[in-house]
Amino acid sequence: MHDISIEKIDLNTDKRLEVEDFLSTFNLFFDKDIEYTAIAKAGDEILGTCSYSGRVLKCFAVKEGLQGEGIASKLITHMTNQLFDKGIYESFIFTCPKNLAIFKGLQYQEVHTVDEVTLLEGGMANVKRYVEHMFKDSGLGRGKKAALVMNCNPFTLGHRYLIETAAKENEEVVIFIVEENASLFPFEVRLNLVKKGTEDLKNVHVLPGGSYIISSTTFPSYFLRREDERLKAYTKLDAGIFSRYIATVFNITKRYVGTEPYCRVTEQYNEALRNVLPTYGIELIEIDRLDRENKAISASRVRQMIKAGDWHDLKNLVPSTTYEFLNSPEAEVIVEIIKRSDTPH
Repeated sequence: MHDISIEKIDLNTDKRLEVEDFLSTFNLFFDKDIEYTAIAKAGDEILGTCSYSGRVLKCFAVKEGLQGEGIASKLITHMTNQLFDKGIYESFIFTCPKNLAIFKGLQYQEVHTVDEVTLLEGGMANVKRYVEHMFKDSGLGRGKKAALVMNCNPFTLGHRYLIETAAKENEEVVIFIVEENASLFPFEVRLNLVKKGTEDLKNVHVLPGGSYIISSTTFPSYFLRREDERLKAYTKLDAGIFSRYIATVFNITKRYVGTEPYCRVTEQYNEALRNVLPTYGIELIEIDRLDRENKAISASRVRQMIKAGDWHDLKNLVPSTTYEFLNSPEAEVIVEIIKRSDTPH
């Protein structure tokens, strides 16, 4: 039995490199967005480590052969206490599927598992209860629906075209707006732009996406823009959570996406949807993106025009409601940030 201590490490020192080396022996990476890291050690030897970013515990590993010594429990208890001290009472864990039993033994519940990764939740988090509340708050009925999941950073005529198409082909359409505030246009702005830009479409309902649709909880690579095996795993995970929980409760039988000519992350996500949705009885409908001058209309194209000050051509790419917002005092800070950014994402 080791004399184990738990300690926080300073991420700005060489200790971080030691943790990175330790994780590499498990084929794990030290994520860029980590806020806090703790290690379990005996003397100077690292026996285990765990980190968090926001509400998500990650980069967890315990030295082989020591899983029965309570190291995992000590690390998770330490991290949970740290989150509690910050007023965070829900936590999520990304880990390898082989660690599933360890965390279930620590009172974490499995949300969804794919070949490469498992997502579990603890504390007050409960995906089933959360989605039922989402549905109740929406005021929608139990009839069949089509759905779109959109970031809309900002809302363009391309987005509007996809929504119009779905609205023409279905009795009821739900638009879930990605709630994570990891975009230049804040969530409330994006939500309101979509609501105002679609208010004439009476069978369209615009809702917050919540914590289980393309959030850093379920899909960190969407925001970190990593194009590797982790991206493949996270896209499958997110597609599975949408199908298993959100689509089931909202009675979603179709999901619409636009073809993706530019962004590898979004195209990888579309590929995951193609493979996962049909296994849950959900039809994926891909619509060719609307274009102008033989170039697809995209939010990134709009942001580039804002940065270049090309307001004349930009007017042809966004609804009047978006254009009016971009020229309003409320948008001045956002526009200035876009103009000063190197890559206006």
